Amino acid sequence: MKPATPTTDDRGTTSGPRHALAVQCPVVLIPAYKPADSLVPIVAELAASPCLRAVVVIDDGSGPEFSGIFAQLSRIGGVSLLAHVVNLGKGAALKTGLNYAACTFPESVGVVTADADGQHTVKDILRTAEALSERPQNLVLGARRFEGQVPSRSRLGNVLTRHVLRAVTGQRVTDTQTGLRGIPMGFASTLVRLRPNGYDFELEVLLVCKRTMRSVSEIPIETVYLDRNRSSHFNPLLDSMRIYFLLIRFIAVAMSTALLDNLVFFAAFHVLSHVLASQVLGRLVAGFFNYYMNKTSVFHAQVRASRALPRYWLSVVVFGAVSYGLINVLLALGFAVSSAKLCAETVLFAFSFVVQRDFVFMRRPAADMSPAE
Repeated sequence: MKPATPTTDDRGTTSGPRHALAVQCPVVLIPAYKPADSLVPIVAELAASPCLRAVVVIDDGSGPEFSGIFAQLSRIGGVSLLAHVVNLGKGAALKTGLNYAACTFPESVGVVTADADGQHTVKDILRTAEALSERPQNLVLGARRFEGQVPSRSRLGNVLTRHVLRAVTGQRVTDTQTGLRGIPMGFASTLVRLRPNGYDFELEVLLVCKRTMRSVSEIPIETVYLDRNRSSHFNPLLDSMRIYFLLIRFIAVAMSTALLDNLVFFAAFHVLSHVLASQVLGRLVAGFFNYYMNKTSVFHAQVRASRALPRYWLSVVVFGAVSYGLINVLLALGFAVSSAKLCAETVLFAFSFVVQRDFVFMRRPAADMSPAE
C-alpha cells in the first residue's frame, strides 16, 4: 500500500499527512502597542517558518501614526491582524488573540505568545513552539537568564516577584514576568475568562496553573534589552503594584479572618471564661467568613463545594485542636490568654494557608480536550 501523497486543493492548500502535522503546529500571538519598525521583519521571518501554523498580531489601540507598520504586517502571508479601537492593555490583547486562535485554529497544539518590543528572538520563539509541541499539556515559559547589562528595574522586579510567588503559591518559577510563553490550546478557554486586562494577566496565568495543577515547564532564552528596554510600556511602579495586589489579597483575607477569630474568641472568653468554648465559637464564625472569601476572592476556586467544604471543615477542626493544645501549653507556661492565643495562631498561620491552597481549594487536573492532543 502506497503512503498517501500530499495534494493541493483549489485554494492552494496542501493536504495529506505532512499538512496534518503542519496544521497542528503552534500559532504565534504578538500583542503590539505602538511597536517599532523592527517588528515587521520578525513577523515576516516567523510567518515563513514551517514550524508554525500562523502568526496573529493584535494592534492594541496604537493609533493612526502606527498604521503604516500594521499595514506592512497585514500584507505578509500567514499573518492575521486584529485591532482594538483603543488601548485596552496587554492582558486584554492576549485574551483577544487567544480567543481568535482557539476559534480559528482549534486543531493547533497551542499558542506561543511573544512581545513586540524585540526582547524575544525568532530562534527562541521557535524553541518555545517546539517545547510546547513536545509537552502539549504544560505551560511553557521562556525564562530569561538576566545576565550581562540588564536594566535594574527588570532584574529587581523579577527577583522580588519570583520570591513572593514562591512564598505564596509554592511555585518555583525562574522568570515570572516573561512574555514568551507556550499555552496549550485546551488552556485558552480558561484564560480568556480571566478578569485582569493589564500586565497582571500574566501573573494570574501562573496562579491559575497552580489552582488547576497544570505543570509549568521552563526553557532558557536569550535576554535582550534594546536601548535599555525604553520601548517597553511596562511601568515598574504602577504595573508592579497591580501584580502584587494579586498576592496581597492572599494575606488580606487571612488577616481579616484572624482578626474576626480573635474578636469572637475574646468576647466569648469574657462571657464564658472557657477556652474550648471560646475557641469553637471563634473558629465557626471566622471559618464561614474565611471559606467564602478564600473561595471567591483569593483562590477563585472552581472546585465543587461538595468536595471543598468537607476538606475545609476538616482542616478547621484539625487546626482548631492544635491551636487549643498550644494555647493550653502556653497558659501552663505562664502566658496570658491573649498572648497565648495570638502566639498559637501566628505559629499555625503559614501551615493553615498551605493546607487551604494545596488541599482544600486545589482542583483536580483536568485533561485538555484539544483535538491536537
